[in-house]
Amino acid sequence: MHGELQRIVDAVAARVGRPALIEDRRQRVVAYSEHDGPMDDVRRTSILRRQTTPEVIAWFRDMGVLTAHAPVRTPACAELDLLARVCVPIRHDDLLLGFVWFIDADGSLTDADIATATGPFTDLSLALYRENLLGELASQRETEATRTLLVESRQAREHAARALLEEGVVATDGSTVALVAQLVPASGRQPDEVARIALEQALVTTRRWIGVRETLHLVWHDHGVLLVCGNRVAGRPSPEATAGHLDETLSTATRGLPSVDRTVTGIGQPRAGLSSAIESYQEAAQAARVGTQLPALGRVVSWAGLGIYRVLSQLDGQHLDVAGVHPGLERLLRDDAHQVLLETLEAYLDLAGNAHATAEKLRLHRTTLYYRLQRVEQLAGTDLKDGNERLCLHLALKLGRLTGHYRTT
Repeated sequence: MHGELQRIVDAVAARVGRPALIEDRRQRVVAYSEHDGPMDDVRRTSILRRQTTPEVIAWFRDMGVLTAHAPVRTPACAELDLLARVCVPIRHDDLLLGFVWFIDADGSLTDADIATATGPFTDLSLALYRENLLGELASQRETEATRTLLVESRQAREHAARALLEEGVVATDGSTVALVAQLVPASGRQPDEVARIALEQALVTTRRWIGVRETLHLVWHDHGVLLVCGNRVAGRPSPEATAGHLDETLSTATRGLPSVDRTVTGIGQPRAGLSSAIESYQEAAQAARVGTQLPALGRVVSWAGLGIYRVLSQLDGQHLDVAGVHPGLERLLRDDAHQVLLETLEAYLDLAGNAHATAEKLRLHRTTLYYRLQRVEQLAGTDLKDGNERLCLHLALKLGRLTGHYRTT
């Protein structure tokens, strides 16, 4: 199939006398001719990575390439380092299959040249139709099996794992770790289609970095899942390194997108095999949610490293609030004037009640520290010498952070 597409793109380029590039309907590169003319960074990146960036995709869509039935001339864009182009949409029975692109930096490509180029397009539309059909069927089977691994019953998950192995989608079963890439929406917005394209591109790029047959991926509405499958072998990146690569790739892909404020990547614990991946996925998703609520944890958050937030995040659906853990602390949280007292208390409890270490961390005189702690005791009606009270106060502070009722300035 790729040989047929290569023959067609070479024929198109020869007819026009300039390089040509073919993309599928998702603007992923499927074939390109030899390039000996003007080339911009967008074309270079497309060839090297077999895909373009979400910003460029969004720009071309604004130019109307998705709805076009005739060639579209797109202007240059200095901000994207994009030269002027001619885009010829390829359709089969009105179904959009892909695009043929020509760089036309000097505007010398005439309508007659474009008409000359369209001679092989009947063959091209049929070739792209077959490629899309076969690709979609394989992709749908993999997507459905991966979805089954993450949401269905044990029996269904075991059947899906066997199917993925028998079809050669994954090389081996074994230790499986889930990563969740979470899109944190900008205020008042939801992740749009361009953001989801960026998310899928980051997942696919990371799969290629590790090995396509050692990974699976799935895109939901606001997050993506990457399953790293099979026992770890020498030379394969650790889950933490993989999460770092995914985070960096996704952060770069979504930079500047108006619907995305930031991204968080969660890491689950390893499980024995694909059929148990759901447990790692749930942990990774919960880690990502906690990271969304608490930016101070960083962009990559592991379930194993959540500490007390592992427990509190699982109680989130139990209608547990700060007042239920320590009513006195809830009174302090209601008044912003007590913020400095709360921060002092949290530092003191984080350091296991070590007054010397707390004073050093907060750069306070010991007398000032003791005064603040005494004020906490008075206002919250508590006794910091009581171990149970200290435990309840500490839990209430962390729960306040997780629910957004307590934020440091």
